[in-house]
Amino acid sequence: MERLTSLLGAFATETGEPLTVVFDGRPFDLSAESVEVAFATGRGPNAADHVIAARVEQDPDPQSITVVTSDRELADRVRAAGATVMRSGPFRRRLDELAT
Repeated sequence: MERLTSLLGAFATETGEPLTVVFDGRPFDLSAESVEVAFATGRGPNAADHVIAARVEQDPDPQSITVVTSDRELADRVRAAGATVMRSGPFRRRLDELAT
């Protein structure tokens, strides 16, 4: 989680794009420049996915959101709410390029 958050911080700083990451699990201090870090409040399978989908569904401008996921159910849900989906693999390669 720390490494990913750090990579996301570098991405957000370089692109100027607002970025939020939502993790499953017990919250702990995990801050990164230019990244909002959130933890799912619920427990169980897909708890973070539910938080992500709810955020998209409640956003006044969901077309401005890109969700990075390879989970088909989450992708379908956020697309139906108006967001764009980017698969995790290509996004991860982009993060790795920034790290080198």
